[in-house]
Amino acid sequence: MSGRETSIDDFLIAHGGAFYELQKRLRLLHDTALRSGPRALLFVALAWGVPLLLSVLAGHAFGPFADRPYLLSLGVWARFLIAVGIFILMERQVEERLRAFLRHFVRAPLLAPVSFAPAAEAVTQALRRRDSLTAELVCFGLACGVTIISAFNMLDIHASSWAVHSSAEAKAFTAAGWWSLIVSSPIFWFLLFRWLWRLLVWSLLLRALARLELRLVATHPDGYGGLAFIGRYPNAYAAFVFAISCVVGAALAEALLKGAIAPATYGYVMVAWLAIVFILLAFPLHAFSRVLSELREQTLLVSSAQATQYQRAVERGVLGRNISASDDAESLPAADIADPAKTFSAAKSISTFLFSRSALLPVSAAALIPLVAGGATQLPVKELMTIVKRLLVL
Repeated sequence: MSGRETSIDDFLIAHGGAFYELQKRLRLLHDTALRSGPRALLFVALAWGVPLLLSVLAGHAFGPFADRPYLLSLGVWARFLIAVGIFILMERQVEERLRAFLRHFVRAPLLAPVSFAPAAEAVTQALRRRDSLTAELVCFGLACGVTIISAFNMLDIHASSWAVHSSAEAKAFTAAGWWSLIVSSPIFWFLLFRWLWRLLVWSLLLRALARLELRLVATHPDGYGGLAFIGRYPNAYAAFVFAISCVVGAALAEALLKGAIAPATYGYVMVAWLAIVFILLAFPLHAFSRVLSELREQTLLVSSAQATQYQRAVERGVLGRNISASDDAESLPAADIADPAKTFSAAKSISTFLFSRSALLPVSAAALIPLVAGGATQLPVKELMTIVKRLLVL
């Protein structure tokens, strides 16, 4: 089992890929040390610190909100400081937690003996996807494309800001604006798309494992046949959700300040965003719903048949014969038949949806807190918290 466990344990979500190899060649990390802290400082310095310095030198870092200075730009704080920092810092924590979930499949053990080899192959396939050069080039291409679109959007704004100098004759990017377009924005979007790709890789791996023969039992005390542990995986991505939510919250706050979003619709926006987060994280768990549904149906069918046999034996012992179909040649006494009542009851209570409220609470909080902070710029905090409380008890 140790060799097979090693194969399962080889999945490292934060390792591999062209960007990882580039950082290793630059000695920013090693195979045995991700050095997330120093790298986070470096990328934050490149994405957020350099434009700040350039804005200070140009006199665009401070000032009234109407002048749109660098340090009063919510989007800049959210994307280039908070999100970029979190995308790097979260690597070790996510990697270790996902490995722990995979180990559980082997150590429980939940994998049937015939499933060890296919499980190892599924991990190998996941590693090939993780290391795909094409995938990272696509992520980089998307990052450049979104950056170009944002450049045109910045030029469409008539007022001057830390990024664009607008005059009657022409509009031009400032030094800080050029840096954010060439360096900061591509870093943010590339890291975001790279993490989304790796979340998809993890999702496909879980769905592959769900198709294997698993050693599940309806009477398992976790209420999910033994799979409740995997329903907690979204918590590993709570920091990732928080980072993206900060970006979304900053964009919504700026839209509120400009009047682009009506305050009355903000609650619906929060509901929609939470739904998007849940759908994103529920995708890999959906495959286990079929497995649990089959476990419940088969267990109910078999235990129901045995319950009929047991209860008829009890009836014969009490009444001397069976009332219904008394001519059946049934002779086993009740003492020779196990009562399946507890198994039947346990099967009825199996939940086929691995999301649980307790497991989703950290993710829900990570998704909603930044939106509450963004909405608080224009809306009563008490009203926002009422919406949050309702969402958290759904």
